[in-house]
Order: sequence, then structure tokens, then C-alpha cells
Amino acid sequence: MPSTAEIERRYRKLREAMEHAGVDALVVTGTEYTGFEGGIRYVSGFRIVHRYTYVVLPLDGEPVSLFPAEARWVGVHAEPWIERQEFPQVPGDWIREEAEKRGWRRIGVYGLDFVMPVRDYRALSAGDVELVPFDQEFDTARAVKSDEELELVRDSLAINEEGFWALVRAYEPGRTESELMAAAEALFVERGTGRRTMNMVLSGRGGSAEPEFKIPDHQRPVEPDDLLLYSLEIAGPGGYWTEFARPLIRGELSAESRRMFDAYHACFEAATRTLRDGATAQDVHRAVAEPLEDEGYPLGHVTGHSIGTTMIEFPRIGEGEESTVLRENMIISIHPHVISTDGQSCLYMQETFRVGRDGGEALSGVPITTFDGTEA
Repeated sequence: MPSTAEIERRYRKLREAMEHAGVDALVVTGTEYTGFEGGIRYVSGFRIVHRYTYVVLPLDGEPVSLFPAEARWVGVHAEPWIERQEFPQVPGDWIREEAEKRGWRRIGVYGLDFVMPVRDYRALSAGDVELVPFDQEFDTARAVKSDEELELVRDSLAINEEGFWALVRAYEPGRTESELMAAAEALFVERGTGRRTMNMVLSGRGGSAEPEFKIPDHQRPVEPDDLLLYSLEIAGPGGYWTEFARPLIRGELSAESRRMFDAYHACFEAATRTLRDGATAQDVHRAVAEPLEDEGYPLGHVTGHSIGTTMIEFPRIGEGEESTVLRENMIISIHPHVISTDGQSCLYMQETFRVGRDGGEALSGVPITTFDGTEA
């Protein structure tokens, strides 16, 4: 549980954003959809086990935790630091009635577009209150991490790195992608991640990986020249997500993959150079993407994004973010997804960075290189 000072800091930052946006209350929505439960944990400490949850934070007054009635016995309701808890049949009805009773005219909603259940949106829309999308404002308020938060980020990354080394130790041609992933997953669960893992793989034969993310295969044995790019995305016991990926192959990279790999070094050098206080998200994107674009490669997945108790937070590291200024102690995941010109292969690596005063700090310390299993 965060310290009292940390909880007060979070609420103060959120209320400053609410006051600036002219909203009377903030509704924070969380769901068990992996990686998107973190808004609730950030404002209440509750860990969602199933279904969804709300926290209602008034501009003035105490917050309330809302749980749908059918989830009364799902999750440990003694965990939240919020004292008042309600279990309505339709949470949207409860929020609308509370707004009418307290004279709220505008409510900011974090998760309005992607998280809030339709039944609650219908119930809220039936009233006179104006619903204001609040995702960007919420994420901006929590983007700069406190010293207390940074410690939890580093703990999470240390677990992620341990999981990678467990995967490297387990790597042996003849085993399946799932068997290799299981070695990392077992360590993650043992270290307290619970279900807060989103681990995928990009893989292929002949020293190349196909460009689509997929669930690790549990049937086909891995060949020596299969290129495996495990995307390890986990949140440690403190709830802060980190992302990490490096190539794994016993044989040789294809000529195309080698060309991509050589350009990738310059990408992470650019990230280290540009992830500094005062740079814009677009500045970082352009610097990271340039070595790949100079080689004529298109980019697939987004270049990067802020990350915290939610897996993907604002700001996005990409084109069109010229007005988004980065500040020291933001945490940014950088992961350009470079695609071959024929669309048949890719390369993908991830690193979690701290935005520094003069440049980015890569939190893992693992070199940008390929691994063949002997390194462990």
C-alpha cells in the first residue's frame, strides 16, 4: 500500500487536473482486461480479480469505491484504502443519482471509450450530467513518477529481467515456444505478478520472425534457426508495468534480420540521447525511427508509450505529439516494430526507460544483442 503522503499526492494532482478541466467529479474505470486494471489500483489500492470496478473522486469530498452487485464476493474488499464502498446493481445508476443529489454538472471519465461497460454508459447518459473523456488528463497527472513509485518500477523491471534469464536458461531447440515461456511465467508468478502478465512472441523460421504477435505455440518444436522475440510485459507486486524483449536464436539471423538488427542499435542510442526533460514525444519518435526509416523499413507497432500501473498510458511516442513535453521521471517503453518491405518479417525489441534530466536511463542494463542460451 502506498504511503499516506503518496496517496495525498495522487489525489492532489488529479484534482488539479479536474479543476483545470472544469469537472465536478472524476469516475475512474478499471477492468480485468490485462493491463487495464491499473487505474483503479492507482486511486484505491484494489486489485481486480474479475469483472470491473469504479472509483468516484469528487472535486470536494471523499472518494467512493463502486463494485457491481454481482462482484460482491470477488476480490478482497479490505484491500482498498477508500473507506466508503457501494455495491449497486447498476453502478451507472448510482453515479447518475449521486450526481443529481450533489449537483454535479460535468463528470470526467477515465476509461470512457475503451473500458466503461455499455450498461453503465446507458444509465449515465439518461441523466442531465455531461460526460467528459478524461483519459489523457488522468495519465498526464500520473505520468511523472514519485521516488516511491520509481522504486516499484525498478522492482518490477528486476523481476522482468529475471524472467528473461529464466527463458534463456530454458532455451533449447526441440522444446516448444510454450515450454520456454513457461519458465519465465513460473518465475513471474512466484515473484508476485499474479495474472498481471501479457507475454506474447514474434517468431519464424530461417532466422526471421513473422510480423504478427501471437500466443506461444505449444506443439511445434523450436528449430535452431527459429528467431524468437518474446515480448515480456509484466507488473510486479507493486502494480507497475515494465516491458522487455531481446532476440533469441541458436542459429544465424537471416540477411534481412541482420540488417534490421544493425539499424536497431542506433534506435536505442537515439532513445538514450533524446529521452530527456523538455524533449517532445515527437522528437523522441523521430530520432528512434530515423535509423530504420533511413534503411527503407516501415514501422508497425507504435514506437513507444508511457507506462505505469496501466500497461499503456499517455503520452504516446509517435508522430503528431509535438506538443507533448516529456518530464524527468516519466517511465517510457520504447519498442519500434520494424517490418520488412515485403511485409513478411520483422524485428522487435523492448526496453523500459526513465526520462532523465539530460538523457534516458535504460532500466534493464541488458545489452542490445542476440542470445543463444549459452549466456546463462
